[in-house]
Amino acid sequence: MFCSSSECKGEDKVIQEQGDVIAAEGDTVTLYCKYETTSTYAYLFWYKQDVNDYLKYVLRRDASGTENAQEFPKHRFDAELNKTSVPLKIQKLQLSDSAVYYCALLLVSALKTETFKKM
Repeated sequence: MFCSSSECKGEDKVIQEQGDVIAAEGDTVTLYCKYETTSTYAYLFWYKQDVNDYLKYVLRRDASGTENAQEFPKHRFDAELNKTSVPLKIQKLQLSDSAVYYCALLLVSALKTETFKKM
């Protein structure tokens, strides 16, 4: 099951209520994402969407590790996974960071977790 900003089946969902964030170049901003899940294992993702462009994968966080896309280095784009949230911190803001950012939740059943990790 893949969940984005709209509600998913049952209790599994992500919530982004922050709205627009205004900041200056060089600043640090934090984008908030709360999530609720009944799953024993969840992967949380952040994506960036520039105007009239497709979604770009930024990073993934889960209980067993972290991963950032090469274009989004961890020293500037980082997120700490908590039990109910995965806030994205963007440091040393650049004009090119202006975009819409989406948080997403991927649920993996306990039986398939090992298979998914190997992909």
